[in-house]
Amino acid sequence: MPVVTWSFLPVLIPLALVLCGWFGCREKSTSVPQKAVWLSRGLLFLYGLNLGVHYFLTTPKQDHALLHHTVLSQIMLALIVVMSWVLLRFSRQYMNGQANRARYYRWLMFTLASVALTVMSNHLMLFWLGWLCISLSLHNLLTFFPDRPRAILAAHKKFILARIAELTLFIAFMLLYQQHQSFYISSILSSLTQQESMGQALSWQDQLAACLIAFAALIKCAQLPFHGWLIQVVESPTPVSALLHAGVINLGGYMLLLFTPLVSQSLSAIWLLLIVAGLSTLASSLVMTTRISVKVRLAWSTSAQMGLMLLEFALGLYELVLLHLLAHSFYKAYSFLNSGNAVNDYLRLALSAPTKHSAKTPSLPKLKEWFLALTIATACVVAVRFAFHFETAFSTWWLFALALSILIIQWRTSEHPASWLTTLITGAVLTLIYASLKTAIWFALPPETGQVRAFSYPDIWAMSLFTLLFATHLLLHYQVHWPFVRRLSMTLFAGLYLDEWVTRAALKIWPVHLPARAKEQHSTSFSDLSLPEHF
Repeated sequence: MPVVTWSFLPVLIPLALVLCGWFGCREKSTSVPQKAVWLSRGLLFLYGLNLGVHYFLTTPKQDHALLHHTVLSQIMLALIVVMSWVLLRFSRQYMNGQANRARYYRWLMFTLASVALTVMSNHLMLFWLGWLCISLSLHNLLTFFPDRPRAILAAHKKFILARIAELTLFIAFMLLYQQHQSFYISSILSSLTQQESMGQALSWQDQLAACLIAFAALIKCAQLPFHGWLIQVVESPTPVSALLHAGVINLGGYMLLLFTPLVSQSLSAIWLLLIVAGLSTLASSLVMTTRISVKVRLAWSTSAQMGLMLLEFALGLYELVLLHLLAHSFYKAYSFLNSGNAVNDYLRLALSAPTKHSAKTPSLPKLKEWFLALTIATACVVAVRFAFHFETAFSTWWLFALALSILIIQWRTSEHPASWLTTLITGAVLTLIYASLKTAIWFALPPETGQVRAFSYPDIWAMSLFTLLFATHLLLHYQVHWPFVRRLSMTLFAGLYLDEWVTRAALKIWPVHLPARAKEQHSTSFSDLSLPEHF
């Protein structure tokens, strides 16, 4: 069989999902879950076959091929296949007895197929079509329970924002085609890389396209103030939340990695990501600490993590973006699918033997302990950074040092505190693991330019945000009795009231009809449906 034929083998993965969703889920039969399980196994086999062909039947790089055959695309495809296997198997028990179960499986498979198509695409229009199909298929999953008013409202807001992102992305792609006379992504990126090596600046079409792509990524990753729908769609089935947080919302980061030669050369696009994603990371991280519901805390966490991922891209830490994307996907999939055990975990903790610290309000550790913790964390970071010869932005290392210092304080203030020597060794090991993962992930990414030097203006901006986050977190945790901290906590509990403005604007642009059941059971006004304090 010709090698060119083997290169189209990845197409069988989205094709199998579409065919099974269309033909295998049309009838309301009890065999649909079993078919889905067999499909998940078949996807694993197809990906294994594709991986073998990719490495043993090497094909010459073609700039005018419809599909990507890069290490990055293979990693993303592996992520999608594994998530498909997990979600389809989990749904077999979770959706047991649910009405319209076949419709759920159909749109789940269509969504997974659209994601797979998007990450494989090497054509601008094919990429945009996959991006569009993801949103439309996911909308049917988010509205799976049509009698839940908040789910309908959240899906409606998401639908409007998705259309804005798609229009933005379409304009960006048309500008790229106008400038480079090609719809093939690899050809466009090769041209941009060649121009950069020759010292040529981006044209205004490329500059505008880079900003529009960055803006579309911000919307896709649910950055403030476009975050409200992500917080409220937790009323959809749990596997849908896992899919959304683990395999859909992070596509904004993948798109930026794909178009790195373009976006990294646009200073306007970089600062757009630095400001919006940086502030979103700060705000979402603080709001998350005020939430009680497990799913809602996870949703705010996703908004913060996606902001941090986009901030890492703006700092030129592309290997960290990919590492963050993969780690976040697996962590959030597990967290959402395991959220049903929150009650069992609470009861287990409540029935456990009380400790001497269990009834006490957290007390602020002494200044000496904080000084030693920060000293140990900073020493570990500086030593490992020097040993691995990292010369890029220092802000993420500073964030790691702040997080490590909090962890050290928790170790030292626990019922059985660890010694300082044990703490130092453990901190050094964690820092080494972090540096090793950053180094290992470089094999998936081609050498890129645009990395930010340590202590440059973008790096100082990020370090300032991380320091402010650290200080505010300590105030909310240890000094909640202070009046201004209480007022800040109330404001954060309300989600900074940002979603209220977006909801009202969305309803003026495109009103939505509430389910009849909502009018009977809910006495709140329509504008109150998006208030975050209900969550």
